[in-house]
Amino acid sequence: MIFYVGNGVECPCCGKKFKKFIDISATRKNAICPNCDSYERHRLLWLFLKNKTTVFSKPQKMLHIAPEPMFQKKFKTMKHLDYISADLDSPLAMVKMDITDIKYPNNTFDMIICNHVLEHIVDEQKALSEIKRVLKPNGQAILQVPVHSDYLQTYEDNSIISEEGRLKAFGQKDHVRIYGLDYADRFKKSDMDIKIIKYCNEFNEADIAKYGLRRDEEIPIATKI
Repeated sequence: MIFYVGNGVECPCCGKKFKKFIDISATRKNAICPNCDSYERHRLLWLFLKNKTTVFSKPQKMLHIAPEPMFQKKFKTMKHLDYISADLDSPLAMVKMDITDIKYPNNTFDMIICNHVLEHIVDEQKALSEIKRVLKPNGQAILQVPVHSDYLQTYEDNSIISEEGRLKAFGQKDHVRIYGLDYADRFKKSDMDIKIIKYCNEFNEADIAKYGLRRDEEIPIATKI
């Protein structure tokens, strides 16, 4: 489409350049890459992994939970990665797995990527416990979740079990909570070291526009200590 031809923006996930990214709404513009379907959070994370971690250069064993297609495709080509993707339902994943019952031994993985998953999991702490168990000492997990900055505390109600009820309460029929600004404190209950990386702060406004990033997007990193 002629609308997408140009050099106004660049997707770091697929390397393609366009006039602009696809708008989701009037208040969320330049959101989706028309080539690889990456969103703002995907592009920020890819830049972070490339520039701030050893994922692109150091041999390591990675577990990718609920794999994003554009990431899985790239990770599979990296010969230095011992890469496994897993999901309870998705046919894209390499293995079928429940995050609250990870079928791997203790101290298996150097890196776990688990993004926009925990808001679907009723027993959040069991999932975090399993992630910690299968991480190697000093291994890290990236745990992005949708955070609603207008909620000081996370809202959940385990009595709401119908799709209709969850859609009304949490905004999506398969969500079980709305994460608020206390989400890092919840993750810390796992006894992992939790750091919230505000990586967007390292970019100037020109690069924010170029890569289609959001200033409010954070990257939570859990380290097994």
